Amino acid sequence: MKIAVAISGASGAVYAKVLLEKLQQLHDQVNEVSLVWSDNAFTVWEHELGNKDYKKYPFKVWDKNDFMAPFASGSSTYGALIICPCSMGTLGRIANGISNDLITRAADVMLKERRKLICVVRETPYNLIHLKNMTAVTEAGGIICPATPSFYSQPKTIEEVAYTVIHRVLQLCDLKVDGYKWQE
Repeated sequence: MKIAVAISGASGAVYAKVLLEKLQQLHDQVNEVSLVWSDNAFTVWEHELGNKDYKKYPFKVWDKNDFMAPFASGSSTYGALIICPCSMGTLGRIANGISNDLITRAADVMLKERRKLICVVRETPYNLIHLKNMTAVTEAGGIICPATPSFYSQPKTIEEVAYTVIHRVLQLCDLKVDGYKWQE
């Protein structure tokens, strides 16, 4: 499976960090990962995580305005786009069909091709516009997976808390991953 990952400037860089680390570990199930970052994603990562480790991942990085990226076309074989974290601005553009950069174009492609689009939305509280945009994306075939952690597994670190969400995201991509499963 080929997966594209888009990282917006929403708060929650730890979710992106844990996702990228887990995708590195799943090289036997995921044969290609491509990344696209919004302008603010780097700033938020540095502010929240205190480092520039986003440079260390071995994945192909595409410029947010590079529409030559393979996942910008329905003819590509990418099976999923994970937007993590997904800002409400990004979600709003997707919900309204505005493909003004590679992130929103790739989301449009996933929806039109009936492939996996998973938006890990990160906002609280939601206003009515947010909810309507989430409904529109869901009705178009996307999956809204809020960055809402669970605590059944009694996580001890912030990374373990974030993994409760990322575990679900990876399961939504039909990947076999280790993690807490209720009553199993």
